[in-house]
Amino acid sequence: MAETTSSRLLSLLSMLQARRDWPGGELESRLEVSRRTVRRDIERLRDLGYPIESVSGPAGGYRLEAGTAMPPLLVDDEEAIAIAVGLRTAAGASIAGIEETSVRALVKLEQVLPKHLRRRVQALGAVATPASGNGPMVDPQVLTVVASACRDRERLRFAYTGRDGEPSRRLVEPRSLVNLGRRWYLLAWDSTREDWRTFRLDRIERPAGAGGRCAERELPGGAGDAAYVSANLASARSRHEARVTVDCPASELEGRPWLFGNIEPIDERTCEYRTSEDDLDWLALRVAMIGHDFEVHEPPELIERLGAVRDRIARAIG
Repeated sequence: MAETTSSRLLSLLSMLQARRDWPGGELESRLEVSRRTVRRDIERLRDLGYPIESVSGPAGGYRLEAGTAMPPLLVDDEEAIAIAVGLRTAAGASIAGIEETSVRALVKLEQVLPKHLRRRVQALGAVATPASGNGPMVDPQVLTVVASACRDRERLRFAYTGRDGEPSRRLVEPRSLVNLGRRWYLLAWDSTREDWRTFRLDRIERPAGAGGRCAERELPGGAGDAAYVSANLASARSRHEARVTVDCPASELEGRPWLFGNIEPIDERTCEYRTSEDDLDWLALRVAMIGHDFEVHEPPELIERLGAVRDRIARAIG
């Protein structure tokens, strides 16, 4: 009986950690116990120091609050590996100041991992090569506030600087965060413009909850969030529009996240790649990373910039 109770407490704690709010009836159904048993188990967790709040409402419910100390997290083997790999990746991420913090957290995690899991994580670290680049850095505080709003489906206010440098204030219903290459984007419903908008996180300042819940909305065309953001970015006009012929089938370029834009087949052996960017250096880097022979048709300033990069590399390697 004691073993069954302990197992149920662990299951209850894991559920409370996985989601912000849990209606009491749903906990009863998931655990297959009575309402009285759920209340008794909640009290046991409170006695152990977990700050669990009762949520008022028609159905009632519970919420695991953020306490003064972080409670132990319950994760399975695959989740532990995912966390470790994520921390290794974050050491080279485009989030300002997170590299050193990620390394410290990874060291702590590896100390408590079982030996067989530690070997798997170390093996992944030995063969994985982190991506590098010169993408803009995102304030981690902005990232966490926006991510929390997406998770909790709560409206958000923030200051935003557009690509033309014009500042504005936005009220949005956040849907999701999308990472493309070295950049983070927020996909949200803009309440003022009454349409879907994509916001670069490095251009967002002072995000804060605006109160109210997000309405249930469907993306046009039924596309996934990442596909929608990629298509939106590809269709947006930028300062520099590039047209490139690539010596490979179109299928070989598709699926590479850093090559967002339009890829159209010319014949079985070549394709045309069109992309745009406000930053000429970033556009040159993206084209240089195609991985196949290519010919740039336009714009002329991109050809000039790639020539300067070629000369700089030639001098560097002698």
